Amino acid sequence: MEGELWHAIRWLHVIAMAFFVGGQIFLAAAVVPVERRSPDRERLRAIARRFGYGTLVAIGVLLATGIALADRRHLWSDGTLHLKLALVALVAVLVVWHMRRPNMHVLEAAIFVLSLVIVWLGLTLAHGMG
Repeated sequence: MEGELWHAIRWLHVIAMAFFVGGQIFLAAAVVPVERRSPDRERLRAIARRFGYGTLVAIGVLLATGIALADRRHLWSDGTLHLKLALVALVAVLVVWHMRRPNMHVLEAAIFVLSLVIVWLGLTLAHGMG
């Protein structure tokens, strides 16, 4: 039973990460290019705002499950985890900033690049290379 619980926690962590990073890829590759051609920018803002709220939920799930996983594997002294957590905090700040200043497109790029680095660091930790 305990193994199933940890499997579920890791699954939630991966699903939240997939929503967060996959959603960014979908928005950048499909939604934004199509919606930017539309004279009605309000729909694009509504989509982005909704994704932003989902992103905050995903970050919450990632934090809760990440804390549990790091605790179970005794990773709190690992420098890779420290870097990952610092980047997660930075991304959370950038997401909120971007929600307040949606025209600052450089924030979108920074959030995306940092998210990819966070995924890399997560894989490094998951495979014991941290």
